[in-house]
Amino acid sequence: MPFKDLVINLVSKFSGPLNAQNYPLDYCIPLYHTVSDQPLPHLKHLYRVKSEKEFEKDLDYLLKHFIFAEDWQSFTKSKKSGVPVGKKVALLTFDDGLSEFLHVAAPILERKGIYAVNFVNPAFVDQQDMLFRCKASLLVEKIQTEQADLKLLQSISGLQNAGVQEISHYILKTAYKRRALLDLIAESIGLNFTEYIRVNKPYLDLTQLQELKSKGFGIGAHSWDHPYYSELTVDEQLETTFRSLDFMKTNGFLQDAFAFPFTDYGVSKSFFEQMYQRYPHVYSFGTAGIKTDSFIQNLQRIPMEHDAAATILRRETAYFRLKAPLKKNLIIRK
Repeated sequence: MPFKDLVINLVSKFSGPLNAQNYPLDYCIPLYHTVSDQPLPHLKHLYRVKSEKEFEKDLDYLLKHFIFAEDWQSFTKSKKSGVPVGKKVALLTFDDGLSEFLHVAAPILERKGIYAVNFVNPAFVDQQDMLFRCKASLLVEKIQTEQADLKLLQSISGLQNAGVQEISHYILKTAYKRRALLDLIAESIGLNFTEYIRVNKPYLDLTQLQELKSKGFGIGAHSWDHPYYSELTVDEQLETTFRSLDFMKTNGFLQDAFAFPFTDYGVSKSFFEQMYQRYPHVYSFGTAGIKTDSFIQNLQRIPMEHDAAATILRRETAYFRLKAPLKKNLIIRK
């Protein structure tokens, strides 16, 4: 285990149970992608998916320590006016517009009376295409579970004498701007992404998004097709951001809610300044855990899929306190 994790674990063990007084911010924004008891090959090699039981356990824990926002307007109002003393506000978020949100997560949330926002990529709505990282996961699953033509894969990848694991790693590291390579590999090994999408319907379609809106859930923007912003110029970042926000406006969804795909790490001051010129009231979201930002409308979320909520929040709180003397909890944009 890395030394940093050892220190965080040690501090978190002695920091006591979480409560409103020791949680360092006045809001908590948990992040999930999906919830499922079924295997999902397009996600299997990307991140851990929580089961329904694990998800409910997380929610029950969060309900003990936070007041969930009733809707988007109540959350943004609390950010502008502050929150009363006592429990702090939580906003539950999901990314990528995956279909299990409607079929699995939403019924649980409705039963518990919890509002959530799902940030979606318009390029994948109505099963038009699939996130390139999901394509990579499907490729790795096929290569690892079926007999692969290693010589062909070595030739395509340029990795002479590479084994299955090395080629799998190479596929999973494929950059957004080289994503066409994934389609080439799929064609060479007989994997049909279009057919997989047609049969499995991994994404929510527009009718389903409207149904979720009618149930009281929020639908927000998540870029057009989920690129790594670090690979894009500022103009390209703005183009995919505005295109996704415009889609939300056209279809009557949230016009002031945007979540960065992957991460907002390294996104410049210039991007935020230009985004606010066009969408001055937008709230945006990163994935850096418990941190604040020099742009106060850019809020960081806490990824929740790698452990239980109680453990994650205890560690995040401990890490925040460790960095506080070094003034490392504020992200300064350049």
